[in-house]
Amino acid sequence: MHVFGLLGNPVEHSLSPPMHEAAYAECALDARYVTFEPTSETLSRAVDGAEALGVRGLNVTIPFKRQAYDLAEPDDLAAQIGAVNTLDFTGDAVTGHNTDAVGAVRALEHHDVSLAGTAVVVGAGGAGRAVAFGLADAGMHVEIANRTVETARELADEIPAASGHGLADLPHLIEDATVLVNCTSVGMDDRAQTIVPGDALHSDLAVLDAVYTPLDTRLLREADAAGATTVDGAWMLLFQGAEAFELWTGLSAPIGAMNGALRDRL
Repeated sequence: MHVFGLLGNPVEHSLSPPMHEAAYAECALDARYVTFEPTSETLSRAVDGAEALGVRGLNVTIPFKRQAYDLAEPDDLAAQIGAVNTLDFTGDAVTGHNTDAVGAVRALEHHDVSLAGTAVVVGAGGAGRAVAFGLADAGMHVEIANRTVETARELADEIPAASGHGLADLPHLIEDATVLVNCTSVGMDDRAQTIVPGDALHSDLAVLDAVYTPLDTRLLREADAAGATTVDGAWMLLFQGAEAFELWTGLSAPIGAMNGALRDRL
């Protein structure tokens, strides 16, 4: 039996186990997905122990993505982002990857969104950082808007063809954008909140909200009313998991089965 899992603290409400278990069942793999809840002080030992026990891969979630970066050999994209959310033990060395970045790109591509032109990324935290690098890597010009302007500008300085702004610039930025991604927690558990002015949204825009509780955030409702293409946060969660599954197993992820399990749990 192959064992995969998740490192985080806390992990009891994670949606990854049902999603990955559904993939194993669909592909008839003799595998299990388990969760581990180390502390910052014991994370390194947890990773060493998992490797020694033959665990083939681990996802990494809050608060360990930056710390895990130092415990593996990062691929090029993870090295740029400076954070790792997936560890792969199947090669000669432990390698680190950031599937959050790829998850956003694949979620948009799944909805036939062209990754050409300008993307506006709202938020410069961990998710915003990953998504900004991912969209830039896909060939988009990236505009980063954040509550603290200096943080947005510092992140933009690390990314080719990117610039940083305050939230007040959003209407102007969105006017010429083809993609908008909300990477803040605004709207989470409160359907009445949004950080993006509704009257700035337009029909030539694709809007991805990384928030997935609830799925129908105010941002997505207003984007839909404006005629924009909308992509809820569960798609990003799904495709970051699918990317990890494919990395570990070498198989194409059964997207339908994984999506069904994820949305059933949501």
